[in-house]
Parts: sequence; structure tokens; C-alpha cells
Amino acid sequence: MRAREDARRAGEPFPTAGVLSQKLITQAKQTPERSWLGEVSAVVLQQSLRDVEAAYKNFFVSLKGERKGAKSGAPRFKSRKDSRQSIRFTANARWSITGSGRLNLPKIGAVKVKWSRTLPAQPSSVTVIKDAAGRYFASFVIDTDPAADAAHMPDTDQTVGIDLGLTHFAVLSDGTKIDSPRFLRRAEKKLKKAQRELSRKQKGSKNREKARLKVARAHAQVADARREFHHQLSSTLIRENQAIGVEDLAVKGLARTRLARSVHDAGWSAFVHMLEYKAARYGRTLVRIGRFEPTSQTCSACGIKGGPKPLNVREWTCTACGTLHDRDHNAAKNVKTAAGLAVTACGAQVRPGLVPAQREETGSHGFPPEPCAA
Repeated sequence: MRAREDARRAGEPFPTAGVLSQKLITQAKQTPERSWLGEVSAVVLQQSLRDVEAAYKNFFVSLKGERKGAKSGAPRFKSRKDSRQSIRFTANARWSITGSGRLNLPKIGAVKVKWSRTLPAQPSSVTVIKDAAGRYFASFVIDTDPAADAAHMPDTDQTVGIDLGLTHFAVLSDGTKIDSPRFLRRAEKKLKKAQRELSRKQKGSKNREKARLKVARAHAQVADARREFHHQLSSTLIRENQAIGVEDLAVKGLARTRLARSVHDAGWSAFVHMLEYKAARYGRTLVRIGRFEPTSQTCSACGIKGGPKPLNVREWTCTACGTLHDRDHNAAKNVKTAAGLAVTACGAQVRPGLVPAQREETGSHGFPPEPCAA
């Protein structure tokens, strides 16, 4: 990265990966200052150069506006003090899994592994990760079989709309309410105590490092519990439903309000991301509706928009048809309708109504539902 920065400041073209490999790895190993590079596998060093090259490529593509999503920043230097560190071994590194179930890594040796699951296929690479809590994980890259994935998730005719919230983590269009575990809230007392102990330790001391690990492990327990909850719920929804409708929430905006801690504790974005990649893997359909769709204001029975309602209003009665609505259940049914997953009494699919176009959208909007045949 330093070589690229020096070339940029000098107005010279960026050196290629081959030139960097020769200069920063092969030649550097021969110097006393960089002789320690020979203590690790050369593949790990090569992969580090490839990662920097990919980071610069994403950065320049993002500057041109050709990359979707949030803009990528310029690559930054790595540090030994980073909370998360990782190394990647490809097939060229000649790593292997021993007959006793250990992970044999080059220039490291056989490492004892506690397997979370059996590998369904031969992996092409392995990434060893060290997190902030000092734990090590091995992440494998494998090719999955679409036919085997389809066999795990047979087709179903069920569809569902999901309303995500804070009072309940999720309310489904069939009336099911899933309570919010609030992992961070339940662990607040333990986290505050650990943070106080850390603040009282002298900087640079061994006791401070022990206290830092204690705080990191407490946060890791919360994150692991939340991730497990998201995985179990998302897998259940994908297994039981062929199509799922969910609202595209403005999480960043909500995270700037007084509800910020509860919003981050819920982890809506991570949950929807799980639904997204699992739907793609198992042949399901995930439909995101616009965040400006008035799901909490519209009567799911007659379609009349009743106007904005404060968050403390949990039930309301439609002035047009007199239907008593539970706020979240009504919103979930409207999400299902707006996603085009609801059906009328005669079995016709209800198409979504007109919704404001998102910035990246082009083309036409949906049309009103067609009338049933007499």
C-alpha cells in the first residue's frame, strides 16, 4: 500500500501485482529488517497483495459512481492492534485436513479444530480469523450443489409478509408475533461493570489487556446470541414460505434517534440480509417494498388510508369499514399485499399499488389489482 501511495504522489503509474510481489516479498525477505516474512507461508503474503489490489479497484470504481451501495473509502494501513485479523490459504498453500480432523497449515502445523459442522464438499480455501475476543475461527470456501439445496427446501405454496419492530422483533401477516430477545439490554449490567473495570486500568499494562479481553468477550457473547437468533428465525421463514415480503427500513436514520440502542440491538439489517442470501440459495423469493409505503396507516380490510398514527397507538379502528386492527399485524398484512403476495377470495393475486420509485429504480410501477370474474 505504501508503494502505491508513493507512486501516486510521484505521478507515476501504479505498480502491478507482479512488481509488488517481487519487491515487497521476494527481495524483502533477503533483508535483515524483513527476514521475518520468511516465517509465514508465501501464499498468505500474496493474498494480502491481492486484497489491497481489490480494495483499490473498488475505491476507484466507487469514485466513478459505477459501484452500487455506499461509497468505498480509500484503503487503510493494517495494524497489529486491529480488533479483527485474518489470513487466507488457497490451494497453492498445500493446506489439508488430517484424518484425525485437525487443520494442517503450512509453517504452523496441525491445529486442533472444534468442528461446527461437516464440510459437504472439498474446500478451495480457508481463512483463519482472530476476533477482538481473542478467538480463532476457520472459514472454508466450498461450492454448493443447487440440486442438494433444493432437496433441503421443497417448494411450498405459503407466502408471508413481515413487519419488523421494537415491541416485537417481527409480526407475521398470519398473526404470529415473535418477541424481541433484546440481547444487549439484558447484558447491559454486565457490560457496564466490565467497561468500568477497563477504564480503571493503567494504559499499556497487562491488567488493562486482560480487562479489554473481558469486555470484548462480553460483547462477543451478545453478538453471537443475536446472530444465532437471526439464523434460526430466517431459516424457519425460508423453509416454511415460498415468498416473503419485507419492508426496506431506514435503519441508518432510525439509528440517529433516541431509539438508536434498541435499533442496533434488534439488528434488522443483518436479519434481512440473511433472508436475502438464503432465499437466493434455496430458490425462494424475497420482495422488498418501499420504506415510504404507508403500511401502518392503511386498513388491510378495505384499503382506506387512515392517516399517520403515533407509536403509542397499538390498536385502531378503521372509520370506513369499522375493522379493529392490531397495528403491527395490520402492517404485516399490508406488507404482504404491497409485495404482491396476497390473494383475493377468488384466488387472484393482488398486485402492489403505486409506490414512489427508489433512486436506482427505472421502468413502470405496478398496477391496481384486477377484478375477480363473476
